[in-house]
Amino acid sequence: MDTQIVLLRGINVGAANRIKMPALCEALVDAGIGTEPRTYVQSGNIALQTSLGERELAAAVAAMLTERFKIVTPVVVREADELRDVVVGNPFPDEAALNPKALQVTFLAEAPTADRVSELEARAVGGERVAVLGRHLFSWHPEGLARSKMALKLTPKSAAATARNWTTVLALLELAS
Repeated sequence: MDTQIVLLRGINVGAANRIKMPALCEALVDAGIGTEPRTYVQSGNIALQTSLGERELAAAVAAMLTERFKIVTPVVVREADELRDVVVGNPFPDEAALNPKALQVTFLAEAPTADRVSELEARAVGGERVAVLGRHLFSWHPEGLARSKMALKLTPKSAAATARNWTTVLALLELAS
């Protein structure tokens, strides 16, 4: 069994998609999806042991969420080694050290196109920057996400993608260890 990281989009944000993490962990085990689930905060960050591959795991978790909790949301999966590569490959290490909550990593199902990256760069203001590492889009928001026009376009509603700040990314790597 391998350690996989499951990232759920839009969980416990506002009134929608409310789910308690202990209930989610129990459901993952009950459905035979994985063992030893561990969560970080209340926003759908799970590390677990499973023999399922990335696509199989994402599909199984999505189906379980729909069946058991009536929640339909994108599910993104990363192997622990890939998450480690994200941390090591961070193109903005100085910024991450300065303000880890202003650095965001968007976990995508597929690598973004050059046109998509150019579109995001065109929206960057106030020192914002964006960089790509495989299926991961790093975005630096020195003035905060709330003021960012670029941040609004990072994860289109229809995309199989979700974003986490650098603090959460580091915590997920620790959770997976």
